[in-house]
This record gives sequence, structure tokens and C-alpha cells, in this order.
Amino acid sequence: MAREVLTPGQVRIHSGSATREEAMREAAEILESVGAVTGGYYDAMQQREQTVSTYMGNELAIPHGTNETKDTILESGLSVVRYDGGVDWGGERVTFVIGIAGKGDEHLEILSRIALLFSEEDDVARLKATSDSQELYDAVSAGVE
Repeated sequence: MAREVLTPGQVRIHSGSATREEAMREAAEILESVGAVTGGYYDAMQQREQTVSTYMGNELAIPHGTNETKDTILESGLSVVRYDGGVDWGGERVTFVIGIAGKGDEHLEILSRIALLFSEEDDVARLKATSDSQELYDAVSAGVE
């Protein structure tokens, strides 16, 4: 990939909870702040969520846009936010919200790496136990790059 899709500034930890909409907005705003997407990407995420839930299991949601909204993606990028108080994601409890924007077909490779990272409950527990955003960044970036 042309540049890093994840930097330490794109990883956050919140001790409280959030609504699904708040979590998706934060994921989109992080991506926008690093120039990966335009301001319309949150709406693209909302469109995707109305079609099919981006809840993946193991306390993970991966909000992203639709094929019809690819013009809102400028570069591939990730945002990682952990909500220790949880997010109600359509009746499922989510702790990790990973916003994804993939230029071209890069999102497929990124998605598969994230899926592998979150496939084992022990790995999810390890990610939940990280004490700060730098430690969480180190753990996630090792799994996706």
C-alpha cells in the first residue's frame, strides 16, 4: 500500500459508551482528519448500515461505505476506537469500532487481516486489556500491516 493505513493518532480508547451513530461519526471523522475520505463518508457508512449490519462478532463492528459511494474515499485508511462502556450495535455489544476506507480493492485485504485479528477470543481479550492507545495501536498495527 502506498502509505500507512493506520497511525497512532487514528487509535482512541474511551472509558464510556457511545451510540452506534456516535461511534460511526467518530470513525468517519478520524478517517477524514487524515485525508482518507471526504466529509460525505459518514453518510456512506449510514447507507451501508441500513442495508446490512457491519457487526462482525467478537465485539467488533467495521463500519464502511457502499460501492456506490466509493467517490468519498480518497486513500485507504483505518480508524480504531475502543469503547470500554460498549456500543449497542443493533442489539449486539460492540467494544471495537474499526472504520475502514479502501481505495480500489485494498479494503478486501485490510478486512481479511482485521477479521483474522479478531477471530480468536484470546486475541480480543488481549486487545481489551491494552492500557493506552499506543499499546492498542501496536497490537492492531502488528495484525493488519
